[in-house]
Amino acid sequence: MSSHGAVILIVDLLILEGDAALQLTFSDGTTAQWSAAALIGRDTVMTRPLADPAYFARAFIEGGALAWPNGFELSADALHQRLEASGALVRDAA
Repeated sequence: MSSHGAVILIVDLLILEGDAALQLTFSDGTTAQWSAAALIGRDTVMTRPLADPAYFARAFIEGGALAWPNGFELSADALHQRLEASGALVRDAA
């Protein structure tokens, strides 16, 4: 959970051209570009399909989490924490 105690959800995603990347928008108004390269590099039975750009582009939001048709899901909260720790989160200046 975020440092403010609110549940973080993914509310929008955009598939970016190129290296298995997404633009994610979270329920707290932050956004970030996230690369799945390290995840795909693990080469597990669940992540292997993501190496195919056409399959990767089938990403969708399910219950606020990032998901793919094979059942692979990533928690919005965990992604948010990793992106925040790396300095990749952008907060709306409005």
